[in-house]
Amino acid sequence: MSLRLRLSLLYTTFMGGILIIFGATVYLLVNVILLNQVDNMLAGVAREIMRNTTVSSTAELSMVSLPQLDMTANAYVQAWGMDESLLTTSPSIGTLSRPLDPIGLKAGTTIYEDSYLDGAHLRVLSVPLVFGERRIGILQVGSSLSVVDATRNNLISVMLGIGVVAVLMAALGSWVLLGRALSPLENITETVDQINRADDLSRRIPTLGQVKDEVGNLVLSFNQTLERLEALFTSQQRFLADVSHELRTPLTVIKGNVDLMRRIKEADEESLTSIDQEAGRLTRLVGGLLMLAQAESGKLPLNFGRVELDLLLTEVFTEMRMLAGSKVRVHLNDIDQVIVHGDRDRLKQVLLNLVANAIQYTPAGGDIYISLSKLGDQGRLIIRDTGPGIPAEDLPHIFDRFYRAEKSRTRSQTSGFGLGLSIAHWIIEHHNGQIKVESKEGKGTTFAIWLNAIK
Repeated sequence: MSLRLRLSLLYTTFMGGILIIFGATVYLLVNVILLNQVDNMLAGVAREIMRNTTVSSTAELSMVSLPQLDMTANAYVQAWGMDESLLTTSPSIGTLSRPLDPIGLKAGTTIYEDSYLDGAHLRVLSVPLVFGERRIGILQVGSSLSVVDATRNNLISVMLGIGVVAVLMAALGSWVLLGRALSPLENITETVDQINRADDLSRRIPTLGQVKDEVGNLVLSFNQTLERLEALFTSQQRFLADVSHELRTPLTVIKGNVDLMRRIKEADEESLTSIDQEAGRLTRLVGGLLMLAQAESGKLPLNFGRVELDLLLTEVFTEMRMLAGSKVRVHLNDIDQVIVHGDRDRLKQVLLNLVANAIQYTPAGGDIYISLSKLGDQGRLIIRDTGPGIPAEDLPHIFDRFYRAEKSRTRSQTSGFGLGLSIAHWIIEHHNGQIKVESKEGKGTTFAIWLNAIK
């Protein structure tokens, strides 16, 4: 059973239940009102009769007169003695000698009862007649309930007809409205099937206007998920292509040098050096992939402790200035004393990666500036170079996993694999810090790291 049918049946059942409760309430209310009107009429006739009833000196009941004709035209009146003998009746009752209500005749109290007499449905009021403290008779006043019964039957028929029509309209309306409301779900299902069949993550679910409801939010969230999946799938494809190329190049070089040494039947120093360099590249690639996998799975160990950033930065500066040699000039600008709670080795890894990137991509004769300052309760590390910068279209993705902006930079044997910045971003995030980048093509790139300082 489809969701649309289930919801339609649920709504129709709910509507039917409401109509049943409403109809029963109306029926009971109308029934009470009609019976009250009849009872009030019977009570008025009984009061009028009792005002015109006299009792003899011997306590004999004597009916001297009946109320006006218009009061008794729809009422039947009987006066009974204590010996259950019929003393007098109204003209409208004809020759009937049986009591209008046998139960009320023996009740001894004022009572309203429904009675069936010769197939006629009557409403009967039985009132004891008392002289002094002695009961001397029973007065019964009745009225036909044929009009009331007909009204109730007509009311039931009308309500049943209205209820059936209302339920059918509710079923039809809910079916149509639910079809329109759930149509985006069919679009979602169709789009997912198309994606599964064609492996095309570029497809999106049509929004058909800005609908701000649960289904509209679901469509929006699903489209956002597809965008993220497409971006991740594209980046992974690009990464796999890069890794395949990076693996193919050193393996080709290693195999070529091995074949060369086999042909010349001696170990060539230049070939051994080339093999060693390419093996180092493979080692760095595998190490980067392993570290990224550990970071993504949450298994990259972080040993937190007290870290003096100023001493760590001085150590990195010393090492990287030797690495830069005479190619570029590395400057250590203002440095404040900042202490943070973090993993010293991982933080050093981040700084080494950022400075090494700056050295690699800064042209010969360029400058790299490193600084550390304390701003409030945070420490800020700045690494700025005067290299070619990062293109604007690559800047938003610079920390994405598997992303490489190689088209903007010259690849060399020491080029990275697009993993370092992603790992650096993960490390800083897990230190409750932030890493940001600003860059303009031709004017260099600036990385800023913000970490919470401790006293």
